[in-house]
Amino acid sequence: MTADFKALEDLSKRYLRFAVVEAQGNSPLYERLAAFISHSPEILQFLASLPADRRQPNLFLAAVRHVAGVLKDGDGLAAVLRERAQEVRQVILSRTTQTNEPARCAVLLPLLAQLPQPLALLEVGASAGLCLLPDRYGYDYGTTSLRPAGPVRHRLPVFPCRASPTTPVPSALPEVVWRAGLDLNPIDVHCEADVAWLETLVWPGQEDRAERLQEAIGIARQDPPPVRRGDIFEDLETVASEAPKEATLVVFHSAVLSYLPDQRKREAFATAMIQSRAVWISNESPNVFPALARQAPEPRAAGNFLLAVDGTPVAWTGPHGQSIDWIAGAGPEA
Repeated sequence: MTADFKALEDLSKRYLRFAVVEAQGNSPLYERLAAFISHSPEILQFLASLPADRRQPNLFLAAVRHVAGVLKDGDGLAAVLRERAQEVRQVILSRTTQTNEPARCAVLLPLLAQLPQPLALLEVGASAGLCLLPDRYGYDYGTTSLRPAGPVRHRLPVFPCRASPTTPVPSALPEVVWRAGLDLNPIDVHCEADVAWLETLVWPGQEDRAERLQEAIGIARQDPPPVRRGDIFEDLETVASEAPKEATLVVFHSAVLSYLPDQRKREAFATAMIQSRAVWISNESPNVFPALARQAPEPRAAGNFLLAVDGTPVAWTGPHGQSIDWIAGAGPEA
């Protein structure tokens, strides 16, 4: 079945935007491949044959890499798709984009450290739960470095994060007394197939990021955070009710709600969070909550995420936790 012109045009623009805005400066190979795809009728037709929620660049490129390894150019990608399209399709239909990037803890930390301690963390879209362990990692903000106290039984990942001068870089790690995650399809850090998929989601050319991911998985395997299978609208309240009342409950998510295409559901979730007893931290693409993004100054770089607490913008962040640019006067108590 041949897709209509409008569908192919939209896909072409989507992949070209991914090349120019997201991959450029982060993964030269993905930049080239996405640009090639945006001009390839053959590949665009394949993408259009997939369900609408399975056409995103991260998922497609990871699926191809999972099947055929790292490719050198667009011609190689087209050849793989001609010869192994069904294998690629099967991966796309059986997996989701669950980029569990633990380095995002570096941009959450300035907020977590300002809240009344101790904390109870509940992550929405937790994947393997690696972002539920902000107190078990190391951080390098340039002028300040943080490490967990006590012995570490596994090689410690240290996440570099460029912080703007006004960012309230913490002087100590938060105290976490309870943690839980919620995900439609949780990933098991002890399952080699699941871990291999997480590693495949790291873009080519980002070997340092892949190494830190492996180190974070090693930390998580010592004492895996509990991640339950569930839906944010049906199960979140039940899980949240189990958090200790003496701790500050924090519900947070990073790069999750963009996969919820219904804007009305996004807004309903935001309303429920603001009305709840929890502190709500959102780290998402600015198009997830457009009204929220209009309250913030322009970001320094295209592709940045908007970090917000209880519906108020506080910073622009690198999508993989590599930077944080604080908004003047922002914060939990501002």
